[in-house]
Amino acid sequence: MTLDLLAPGVYAWLQLPGEPGRANAGVIVDEDGLTLVDTLLSAPQWTPLADAVDRLGFPARRVVLTSSNAEYSGGTGRFRMAAIYGRPQTSAHLDQPADPAVLRRLYAAHADEIDDEFATRPVSHVVDAPVQLTPACAALPMCGQQEENLVVVVPGAEMVFAGAMCTFGVTPLAHQGNPAAWADALDELIELAPIVVPGHGPIGGEEEVRELQAYLRACVAAEGDPARLGSGPWDTWVARDHDAINVERAAMLAEGIDEIPRSLLQRLGL
Repeated sequence: MTLDLLAPGVYAWLQLPGEPGRANAGVIVDEDGLTLVDTLLSAPQWTPLADAVDRLGFPARRVVLTSSNAEYSGGTGRFRMAAIYGRPQTSAHLDQPADPAVLRRLYAAHADEIDDEFATRPVSHVVDAPVQLTPACAALPMCGQQEENLVVVVPGAEMVFAGAMCTFGVTPLAHQGNPAAWADALDELIELAPIVVPGHGPIGGEEEVRELQAYLRACVAAEGDPARLGSGPWDTWVARDHDAINVERAAMLAEGIDEIPRSLLQRLGL
């Protein structure tokens, strides 16, 4: 893997093919240094990313976390001098110690990468309103994969680093989010930029965002029954075991129950 130059001063680190626990990251160059978007799950993933970042020859000034989930925040400790930007929900989650055993079950394909010393840095800068981080990029709060997410917009490159808000070719996991609200928020995301760097999968645009939106709305329409999900572009996606969790979560929220789906708890042995 390499840092792919997408536009002057804008890079993507794409872990392809995408799968749960194998996320993407972004790097944006400014005069004062670098802004990173997400830091990946584990040392075998974040070490080559950090080495590539070091070779750019600029200090890493900022890390923006699009979600608190470990596959986006796991490498924060590798960038010790960078400010960590995240939503209040992300801050609250990262203030709590991680449970490596749970993470190994959640990201089973990468269990051997997660050691007992797994830890993340806390958020240093809480973002709860749109903020111009640097002359090149802005961080915008959104609601989707979690109740509180962030995306990073680079207007000069006509690009948005969507992070956890978008997965292309990989079934999302909405156990902490609201599939209906997430689908609606994607209308706003589409208006931000024509080029979308997702948290999982290859770079896309409106077509891929609309496919994700259709999937989330199908989860809501299934009314708690994964068998009613129906066919769509998601037929070829990986991680279809997430369907049951997403459909259950949507049905629970429709009934006013805001809890982690039982189907996920069973998978995690909780």
